[in-house]
Amino acid sequence: MKRLITTAALGLAASPALAASGDYGFLSLNNTDFIVLLGFIVFIGVLVYFKVPGMLGKMLDDRAAGIQSELDEAKALREEAQTLLASYERKQKEVEAQAERIVKTAREEAKTSAEQAKEDIKASVARRLAAAEDQIESAKDAAMRDVQAQAVTVAIGAAQDVIAKQTTATEANKLIDDAIAEVGAKLH
Repeated sequence: MKRLITTAALGLAASPALAASGDYGFLSLNNTDFIVLLGFIVFIGVLVYFKVPGMLGKMLDDRAAGIQSELDEAKALREEAQTLLASYERKQKEVEAQAERIVKTAREEAKTSAEQAKEDIKASVARRLAAAEDQIESAKDAAMRDVQAQAVTVAIGAAQDVIAKQTTATEANKLIDDAIAEVGAKLH
């Protein structure tokens, strides 16, 4: 600092304008430029004395370190966000694949259920047809028995008529006596 003041003072003192003039020119307290220069030099000296440039440098270094720290944190947050994004995208793909599997399984189960329902309907129709055939066979047998019973009744009636027309009263009495005797013999 002292060197700066000395150099400035020598530079001003050696000016040719001062050598020619009788008043002290620039180094005079009446010269405002000289007063401003002295004030500036004193101001710089005070700043250096109180180590303001070092403090400013430290503040700038601290600020740079803070900015670097914020940049590092932002970079870490960005990487974390990218990791999360990749994770969510992977999970979304997994969920889509799982949904596709569920839909495929549901379709297969629906197809299987439809086929099973068709088979059940076929079996039910077959059972109903068998039951209907059994009912038809049973009704046929009953009708045959009814026809046979009626045929027997008609035959008996016709035989009675034929026998009644051909049999006389004495033959009828003889048939009744023979029947009573036969029943009596079988009972004793």
